[in-house]
Amino acid sequence: MKSISLLLLCCSIFFGACAQKSQPASTTSLTNLPETITNPEEYNELTDNEKYVILQKGTEYAFSGKYHKHKETGTYICAQCNLPLFTSESKFNSGTGWPSFDDMIANNVKELPDADGRRTEIVCNNCGGHLGHVFKGEGFTNKQTRHCVNSASLDFVAASATKSVAPAVQEKNGISRLDHYVKDKNYANLETAYFAGGCFWCTEASFERINGVVDVISGYSGGEKEFPTYKEVGYGKTNHAEAIAIFYDPAVITYETLLDVFFVAHDPTTLNRQGPDVGKQYRSEIFYADEEQKALAEKTIEKLNKSGKFKDKIVTTLSAYDEFWVAEAYHQNFYEINPRQSYVYNVSRPKVEKVMKTFKDILKEEYK
Repeated sequence: MKSISLLLLCCSIFFGACAQKSQPASTTSLTNLPETITNPEEYNELTDNEKYVILQKGTEYAFSGKYHKHKETGTYICAQCNLPLFTSESKFNSGTGWPSFDDMIANNVKELPDADGRRTEIVCNNCGGHLGHVFKGEGFTNKQTRHCVNSASLDFVAASATKSVAPAVQEKNGISRLDHYVKDKNYANLETAYFAGGCFWCTEASFERINGVVDVISGYSGGEKEFPTYKEVGYGKTNHAEAIAIFYDPAVITYETLLDVFFVAHDPTTLNRQGPDVGKQYRSEIFYADEEQKALAEKTIEKLNKSGKFKDKIVTTLSAYDEFWVAEAYHQNFYEINPRQSYVYNVSRPKVEKVMKTFKDILKEEYK
């Protein structure tokens, strides 16, 4: 809790101091499904995000799709034409951040060479809509197949119903799911980074000043409870860390550079502590969205440890990104809105100024 941190701060100041072609064995009924649409002029109307994924072969953010953790019994159908694609029995948790299936219904999923020349794209065999990619031989299940699918490409029909499952709760107690929070923002072509480095008032403000960073959102990650509140996190009841979600333009700034900023914006050598802030909620942690981000983070930490830049060894933890809960509204842009608040002035401001001085060549124009 910042109140505890402020008390400690005041005391210190006072005293000076991320396809197999066969019919799967299934107990899921394929009856009561909507009719497959074969006339392109009659395809289902798509949202902007669905158009981006299905028509433009885009990819949704890892762990953000509505069917990522979906466990209900039923059938997953094409969002554009209703063709049955996968059953819930073939769905499994791969830990990659996208819905994963080790089999398909009949031959309803078609494989194509991907434009990148390395992967295999999968599309709906009726309308040709982009679904995702298929990977073989990874060992996740005995079928050695993972259809990695975008939730936006799918609709779901429960085994006991003919209508799609109601969407999950998006907001509660002032806390929001990240994908819901940014749904009206034009972030489809941006990439994301998820960091925890102590108080999110400090880290949010530090990254907001870096060119190529479009938005920084304060929230909670790495815990078990859904919709955790600031008070619950502050008392260490949920195992969450105060974290930030960074939306950035990869054409302007790289993930590697964001890592460099991260290791200047906080002290990565103090375990579960940043200055006067003490507790696991203030731990140093990187939540990687895919294996590439993980490898880059490992490389950066190894380089810094060898460089002797820090007197002590880096204790930053690397964890697979799972969920990000957007914190209460008053935490967003807290540094900018409350410049004279004692914690901001005495603790946050020196950290932000350090980042600005170290990375003056890549600051946004308004901060130079």
